[in-house]
Amino acid sequence: MKNILLLTLAISLTACQSRNENETADTSEAPRPEAMAFRTSQPELGKYWYQGEAEISRYELQQNRYSDIHPGEAVLVFVTEDFLADKQVKNENYTNPNSTPILKMNMARTFPTGLYTYNIMTSVFTPVNVQEFPQTLKVTTTTQEWCGHTYQQLNFRDGKYQNTLHSYFENEADQFTEVEYAVLEDELFNRIRMNPDGLPTGQLRILPATAVNRLLHLSFEPLQAEASLSAYTGTDIEGEGLRVYTLKYPGLNRTVEIVFQPEAPYILEGWTDAYPSLIDGKVRKSVARRTHTIKSAYWKKNQKEDMALRKELGIEGI
Repeated sequence: MKNILLLTLAISLTACQSRNENETADTSEAPRPEAMAFRTSQPELGKYWYQGEAEISRYELQQNRYSDIHPGEAVLVFVTEDFLADKQVKNENYTNPNSTPILKMNMARTFPTGLYTYNIMTSVFTPVNVQEFPQTLKVTTTTQEWCGHTYQQLNFRDGKYQNTLHSYFENEADQFTEVEYAVLEDELFNRIRMNPDGLPTGQLRILPATAVNRLLHLSFEPLQAEASLSAYTGTDIEGEGLRVYTLKYPGLNRTVEIVFQPEAPYILEGWTDAYPSLIDGKVRKSVARRTHTIKSAYWKKNQKEDMALRKELGIEGI
């Protein structure tokens, strides 16, 4: 396996509404070898992220569920903000000194399964100062459908991920477990945006995506996977010169591809996720393809007249 490198960010990505837009990462400490990490040296990244705006992308979604592929929609929101490392929530009052800039991703997926609809949202909170905080600090995932909902939350504390699960289903119900540190599949989208060349490759232990854990009703534990980073030669995602980060889970018969542009800011063109159905065991592939991207301080766009911006993003329904 290629060594997992820890390289500091040369600039700090800071939040829309952040008070530390010119703060730089402290590079005085020795790297921590147990974590994957990244380097951001391109000055254009600062110009891209430091504008008090989020990047919002809409994706056409084909979602593997039950024994069919269902049409749907996904929205990815990337934004920087200040985050309290102890409470692991957004820094809003600026009275707590335990604050660090993060890159946050919100992924919202909506797809019908016959009569009823699934809504899944995952939020990932990854510090950009990897010298001080080499691990992603928090992940949350909610799933809502007509049977009921589930909520899963991961918090990195004391070298482990604390896993809290609340579920409508009897075999899951309410759980609290601790899992030894491993790379999170959920954090990979953030890591690509920061520095794809810092991604680990080869054989590694990885904690599968929380949304997939819920859809497949899996125990949350690290699994062996084969990771690779290469030029994209597939046909599911269109584009020139694209790169792909691939995960193959032999124990799940599952393959994940995350396809992205080769230059900063490494916009994500789409992803695929192939795994067997719980109904018939047949492997089917989810595919998401980017259709629109805008930059916006969306949290300020909450008036009725702002509904027109949804068309600009390719979202015309309510």
